[in-house]
Amino acid sequence: MTDSAQCLPAPSLPLSDPPLEATDYRQFLLHGRSEVIFLLRELCGTGDRISLYFNDGRDSLPTQILAVEDDSIVLDRSGDPAINQRALVADRLFAVTRHNKVRVQFTLSRLFETRHQDVAAFRSTLPESVLRLQRREFYRLALPVAESLKCRIPLDDGKEALTANIIDISGGGLAVMVPPQGMLLSEGMEFSNCRIDLPEVGMVAVRLEVRTLFELTMPSGVQVHRAGCQFVDLPGNMLTLVQRYVIKTERDRKARTTGLA
Repeated sequence: MTDSAQCLPAPSLPLSDPPLEATDYRQFLLHGRSEVIFLLRELCGTGDRISLYFNDGRDSLPTQILAVEDDSIVLDRSGDPAINQRALVADRLFAVTRHNKVRVQFTLSRLFETRHQDVAAFRSTLPESVLRLQRREFYRLALPVAESLKCRIPLDDGKEALTANIIDISGGGLAVMVPPQGMLLSEGMEFSNCRIDLPEVGMVAVRLEVRTLFELTMPSGVQVHRAGCQFVDLPGNMLTLVQRYVIKTERDRKARTTGLA
């Protein structure tokens, strides 16, 4: 007999935000089977509404977890037969929800028809991992040029490190603006021992991987590259400093806006 959880009815809620790219937040993935089952049963027990995205985000449906068993989960169907049928033939589906104000996301390989308490439902194998993100961990803090946060990127040729302007930063990574003549970048490149001096917080040393890259033309007509980078194997103490800087900067901005600073 499989062990399963009884779930509460889901409240009526709108679809959640579209799924994030999980590889950008690898340090927040839960991989242990017992941890995955425990979190899924929490979602089941509280009846959290889940948004299920598939077909490259073109289709989505609201659902909830009806049961969590030893090797599978059971999900509620939509009231739309057509969208249910499209979900059944999708190769990969992304489930997104919020649990106790924490974003939770996981991937399902396939859905199959089943019945739960004599009602038609979906069944899928347990996800291999679950992404669990608090707001401060995936919130991207945009940084105007005037705030002048810099990232020093060592170059392989042993020359002086390149200094790039950071234009946004989060617990998962950052984006920098680099003049094309400064260095040649390409997606997948990695840079070790990059240094960021976070004012009033401290210096962090990070390993960066370039995930996205495109060209921008500034109002002055100067062309620059915007490189979106993720942190690779960021130590917990470095993550804490980044989160502290993001929270402090956002709090200071709100204080200035309300006239409390």
